Amino acid sequence: MNSDHFFLQRAVALAMRNAVPGGCPEGGPFGAVVVRNGSIIGEGWNQVVASHDPTAHAEVQAIRAACRAQGDHHLSGATLYASSEPCPLCLAAAYWARIARIVFANPRHEAAAIGFCDDDLYRELALPLAARGLPIEHLPLPDANAPLRRWLDDPQHTLY
Repeated sequence: MNSDHFFLQRAVALAMRNAVPGGCPEGGPFGAVVVRNGSIIGEGWNQVVASHDPTAHAEVQAIRAACRAQGDHHLSGATLYASSEPCPLCLAAAYWARIARIVFANPRHEAAAIGFCDDDLYRELALPLAARGLPIEHLPLPDANAPLRRWLDDPQHTLY
């Protein structure tokens, strides 16, 4: 068995652990692991329901755990293994964390078939702002960019 299979099976095992009869007590049937240099540095499973946090997806939880373990907000060179194709939130988190690669087991249409709206979100994000279901408005304010300029002018700022 190659390492991709091994680590992906761990992500699926985390998902299976949360998919218990009587309902998923913590969230949904999703699991993820972050691996760097052949070792798991973070694991996560969906905890949306238990934590009352809509961002507590398995991949985000695994990225958070890996970042804490590594003491860094970047995970360059790491691979994210996910039981299902990452939703837009999780994909964005992987980009922000500088994940080098993603490997997943179930394509997003499998999650859609059981009621998860990943496909809807991907379609929505491709629309222009005015066509989206969630109203989004740009309201310019004088000096709204002052915090951005102040941060940029600080020679000790940390780019992420």
